[in-house]
Amino acid sequence: MAPAVMRLIAFTPVLASAWVSPSMKSKTSALRMSADEFTVGIVGDLHMDPRKMEDYYTGKAQWDPIFAEAKEAHGNVALCSLGDLGESKSIRPEETSELFAGTTECHELAADFLGSFGVPYEVIGGNHDLEGLDEFETDEENLDLFLKAHGKPTPQFCREIADKTLLVGLSSTVFRDAEFTSHEVTIDDKQMEWFENLVKTHTSADGWKIFVFTHAPPNGSGLRVLQENHVVNGCCWLNHSNDVKCRKFIELVRENRSIKGWFSGHFHLGQDYQDSITFPTIDPKDGPYPNRGSCVFVQTSVMRGGTSRDGRQQSRLLRGNKDGFEVCTVDHQKDGAIRVDATITYSDCNHEVGVYTHEDEAYEHDQYFKVYAPSAGDELHPPDDGFKEYDEAGNIMVGQIDYDTVAWWRLTCGRVLGMLNGMLIEYDKSTLAPLGLVVGADELVGKKLAVINSGLDAETCMVVDDVEGMEGLDCAGEIEEREQAIVMFDDDGEVVVVQPNEDGSYWRKIVRNKMVRMKEVRRIKAAQAFAMDAFDTEEEPDVVSSWGPYTTTSGTAKKTGVAGLTAPASK
Repeated sequence: MAPAVMRLIAFTPVLASAWVSPSMKSKTSALRMSADEFTVGIVGDLHMDPRKMEDYYTGKAQWDPIFAEAKEAHGNVALCSLGDLGESKSIRPEETSELFAGTTECHELAADFLGSFGVPYEVIGGNHDLEGLDEFETDEENLDLFLKAHGKPTPQFCREIADKTLLVGLSSTVFRDAEFTSHEVTIDDKQMEWFENLVKTHTSADGWKIFVFTHAPPNGSGLRVLQENHVVNGCCWLNHSNDVKCRKFIELVRENRSIKGWFSGHFHLGQDYQDSITFPTIDPKDGPYPNRGSCVFVQTSVMRGGTSRDGRQQSRLLRGNKDGFEVCTVDHQKDGAIRVDATITYSDCNHEVGVYTHEDEAYEHDQYFKVYAPSAGDELHPPDDGFKEYDEAGNIMVGQIDYDTVAWWRLTCGRVLGMLNGMLIEYDKSTLAPLGLVVGADELVGKKLAVINSGLDAETCMVVDDVEGMEGLDCAGEIEEREQAIVMFDDDGEVVVVQPNEDGSYWRKIVRNKMVRMKEVRRIKAAQAFAMDAFDTEEEPDVVSSWGPYTTTSGTAKKTGVAGLTAPASK
């Protein structure tokens, strides 16, 4: 029970002695701010388009007085851009299909804009910033241009904005070479090594406070995500497709309490939802301990209309001193009005108190953007109502599934699966953050699902000898955990086994590298043109693709047809 008591102490009501924003101090005060005070402007995904510059000029004009006041007061001022600097479309569609994002023209436009604010600026690369596919052959060439355009010696940055207060940024450096979707935000190993060393050598015990800036948030941040885009495509979190690297960020946050804040963009969602900011701890009466170290995670919206998914146009303002900091919204639809969203007061070097300063101001369609996340509970709280336990036979049964079905469970291997809007989703086993799509609603709604024993102690192991290529392997060897099968079935007798990936994960890495997909599309178009010529027709024919690599459990490669697509249906 000791940890629960510690958490209760760490989260206490805000007292009169709590840190107060400089903007809230008496205007008649003659005291100047000290060297520990700072102001940082944070702009989200810019997606600049030279044809649509009005919102950028308006946004900058709204920032000008904010920066001017801070420069006069203390001078510890900076601007940080969270990446995705250019529009991922052609800006001259009548002339070329070349995307604007990632090009020399894009980065020079963004550098001119960010450099016009009159304060030092830092920028990190997002998933679109190396998308100059027609101009650059490799990611390395594109990255070199990005660094040169913005005067950056390295993809990462570290700026001491105030006394023992660091601004730290990490860039995505992979696009063409992405193993899966090119829109995964990938922090390379060199940056990771640098970052880990930095946080371990700048400790909270020595008084250091670190604010991190990345395009996407880390797994475990608890921020609102988009299931219809980033979850199913496997590009929600930093290094999303690699289990170990994806989880590394939250592990560093938990281990290094000098990390006080983490700002990200990527989702194009506004800042009126309370879960656009998450605190490192909450009052135990409000739920289980979130285990987010000492870090406040902050989602940042967009500046230009037409790039927002929920209509908001907002930026973030970070103001702080030795006693704490506040996170604010600069609302570009309300003449740059500043709204304080949260205040964070340091209790000591390892604990802080966070308070939301307003209610959730989301619109009625709030739930459209919200993704259900399982809660495993803690020593004070049971798991949520969706948690499924095994029955006496060691199985889990989920009745007929619809779009409202909520259920989740842990497999004996530790992996976590659950239902969300009619889909089967895999969740991270530590943070319970959504990882990706396992089975789509198109296959699953209307069916039932079971988790059954399939291993050495199950009856199924006695028939392995009958499967071609598996002779002699029945009931042999030892395993560390019970083997299980996830089975979909319906009342008509259709049964489907959901097989895991080779690495043991279940979520399907369906969306692949953009370069690969572009070449595949060109092949399909070439096949259509060939068929029209060969068949002497002006009607565009239907063309299907054959895919690999695996379509059978057989140990002998005899057939490559896909039943119902390139070969007759099996039933």
